[in-house]
Amino acid sequence: MMLELYGHPFSSYTWKALIALYANETPFTFRMLDGQNPVFYAKVQAASPMGKFPLLVDGETQVFEASTIIEYLALHHPGPAPLLPADPDAAIRTRMIDRVFDNYVMNAMQESVDEAIRHGTVSEAVQARVDERLLRTYRWIEDWLEDYPAGDAITLIECAAAPSLFYADWVTRIPEDCPKLRGWRAHLLALPPVSRCVEDARPFRAYFPLGAPDRD
Repeated sequence: MMLELYGHPFSSYTWKALIALYANETPFTFRMLDGQNPVFYAKVQAASPMGKFPLLVDGETQVFEASTIIEYLALHHPGPAPLLPADPDAAIRTRMIDRVFDNYVMNAMQESVDEAIRHGTVSEAVQARVDERLLRTYRWIEDWLEDYPAGDAITLIECAAAPSLFYADWVTRIPEDCPKLRGWRAHLLALPPVSRCVEDARPFRAYFPLGAPDRD
């Protein structure tokens, strides 16, 4: 039975799983959560405590949380892309950096997005707090990139970094004093599995609560 991925093409965490699937050319059926099929929505709602997507379905197996989906794909549907290193210590480091992008980039920018959804605008206090957190994280990543080979391989790190940096830069621009990070973001967005996600999401940019800039 073919894999099924439930999600939305504008969702950063859906991107995260899609990048892994595209990188290994893993056959799957995309179940789009666009309100047109309540059966899809009901399946996602029942699968996890908060009913969030993406959700991967492999026969009788259901896997939620994007990082866990990628771990599952690496184990049960491996391909040429080294989603996780074989060496256990290297795998721990990869998982650690994955959490940096989810917790300190995506979660930080999400505060501004949530504020805009609730109130239609973002207060100066909230935006200042988000800017402070993101700029601190950007500069940490800039230092980390000194020792990270920014090549064309797709691992859990690239799957996490590409969507989080894509959207976070819309909320708080990566500053000029982080040239390696600015260059790496551009490099990530040019990788074929990522650029496919960028293009598939383009028709939905009007959904971005803060207003999508006229750029990638």
